[in-house]
Amino acid sequence: MKSEIKIERTLSPKPKPPADKLGFGQYFTDHMFTMDYTAGKGWHSAAIVPYSPLMFDPAALVFHYGQAVFEGMKAYRAADGRILLFRPEENFKRLNISDDRLCIPHIDEEAALRALHELIQVDADWIPSADGTSLYIRPFVIATEAALGVRPSDMYKFIIIMSPVGSYYPQGMNPIKICIEDEYVRAVRGGIGFTKGSANYAISLKGQVKAAEMGYTQVLWLDGVERKYIEEVGASNVFFKINGELITPELSGSILAGITRNSVMQLAKSWEIPTVERKICVTELYKAYEEGTLEEAFGSGTAAVISPIGELNWQGRKITLGDGGIGELSQRLYNEITGIQYGRLPDKFGWVKVIKC
Repeated sequence: MKSEIKIERTLSPKPKPPADKLGFGQYFTDHMFTMDYTAGKGWHSAAIVPYSPLMFDPAALVFHYGQAVFEGMKAYRAADGRILLFRPEENFKRLNISDDRLCIPHIDEEAALRALHELIQVDADWIPSADGTSLYIRPFVIATEAALGVRPSDMYKFIIIMSPVGSYYPQGMNPIKICIEDEYVRAVRGGIGFTKGSANYAISLKGQVKAAEMGYTQVLWLDGVERKYIEEVGASNVFFKINGELITPELSGSILAGITRNSVMQLAKSWEIPTVERKICVTELYKAYEEGTLEEAFGSGTAAVISPIGELNWQGRKITLGDGGIGELSQRLYNEITGIQYGRLPDKFGWVKVIKC
């Protein structure tokens, strides 16, 4: 993978959207990073170019056999003007885990991080500074060889696009309502549930649509074999605080190893909160609620950081957590992680990387 990056700047910069109208994933910066892979040649032709539509042959393998993976991270504007990234090396490391599972050639992680730094430097004025806003970063790889036949592609394209964003959920930090799905299956051990393969998200759409029709924001998936063990929410990992102990489903091969998930666990342990990874059955969760020991529940992920859960619905049995507000631990974790991300709090773990412009 060659480190030299050709830079072509746009001649027609786009207007910046108002900070209060950003939403999530609706606007995109002026430039994007692209790089190609050809069998026998490796990764080549690294370039930062104006953001524009892509053109592929209709027989490109990605359209027919689904070789596509992606990542998600953010850049933050600190109060002193610095541009900060949160654990970006972990995202590129995980991208290669997804690449490996889908037979996509590995990306040089250090070179990818350098490319991201340069792209952010080119589009630095797109990073919003209003409270709660950030620049969402989407690296992805797709198979581009024009051929029909079930086999790994001999050609790929690695792309990074960026989008100024506000809150992931329209309700912001307010608790979300979640429906526990037991009809459809998202992932099984041995599959691609532990990756950020695009197909891993396509398969979850049916449950998401079903939940939305019932008035719920997200789906909480159960394991694909016994249909009783909690796995993850459609857009995040999940945590439960039961009788003073913080519990999250173990990484069994069908759950994404979330970077925010890992950060939550490190913080909780540093605060001497008992924190465990293990199987947790949905019936155990409901029993804890009935006994009054289910104290909090929340999701964790790059997009929303911490998403407090206010209501769960399993087979028509609804439970309401807390008094409808944000739990104490959820709020503390959100404040701590976002404080580190925006440079307001000390970075005791060495998570933040500074972009020099």
